[in-house]
Amino acid sequence: MNLIVDVGNTYVKLAVFKGDAIKRKDVIKLNHLLNHIELLKKEYNSITKVIISSVGKLKKETVNHIDKHYNVILLNSDTKLPFTNLYSTPKTLGIDRIALVSASVHQFPDNNALIIDAGTCITYDFVSNKNEYLGGAISPGIRMRYKSLHNLTANLPLLETEIPNSITGNSTNASIHSGVVHGVLKEIEGVIKEYEQKYSDLTVILTGGDANFLSKQLKSSIFANSNFLLEGLNYILQFNSN
Repeated sequence: MNLIVDVGNTYVKLAVFKGDAIKRKDVIKLNHLLNHIELLKKEYNSITKVIISSVGKLKKETVNHIDKHYNVILLNSDTKLPFTNLYSTPKTLGIDRIALVSASVHQFPDNNALIIDAGTCITYDFVSNKNEYLGGAISPGIRMRYKSLHNLTANLPLLETEIPNSITGNSTNASIHSGVVHGVLKEIEGVIKEYEQKYSDLTVILTGGDANFLSKQLKSSIFANSNFLLEGLNYILQFNSN
């Protein structure tokens, strides 16, 4: 069995995999990581391999402690990957994007695929049917847009995410909801359309924290999968174990 550790700035996602199947998934605070791994160790004594993806600040001693009990891969730009990386600055490619592309080539082999990760930022990543990663785009996510309207203006309120009733907002709040949500939806639809014009056999995958919220409103044919990044990390671990 494999243990996947995805470390953010405050929270950590952990997933236990048996083959390609998730047997358990937890979200914990970073300072509870070692204690939680001890609990998983007792419950799943067949875990032998761990992959750690860290965009947050994971202390070296924490990694060393985990490494004493398991075979550990700390994902970085030097890790062997299941695709050809044609990004012009490969060492700057985010490890979350690396994991998403890895999931794509595993689950949709020999496909032209666009992976959209709707989280803090919205990232777009394209991998060709020749297993070549070409790059993509990065734009502000939904919450970032709400916050920027509030933080960078004098009078606009900070609102919670909400599906707008109409494209035409009849109040300040309604106008913000319309601008943010419709703006994101039109952006995503526009990017998908542009790729579809170039690649008629395009597969589109939507993941990230806002995937469920957006998938209900998008008109395009997509695969929505909130566990796509974890599945990609698991595949990288499998790929490096063979």
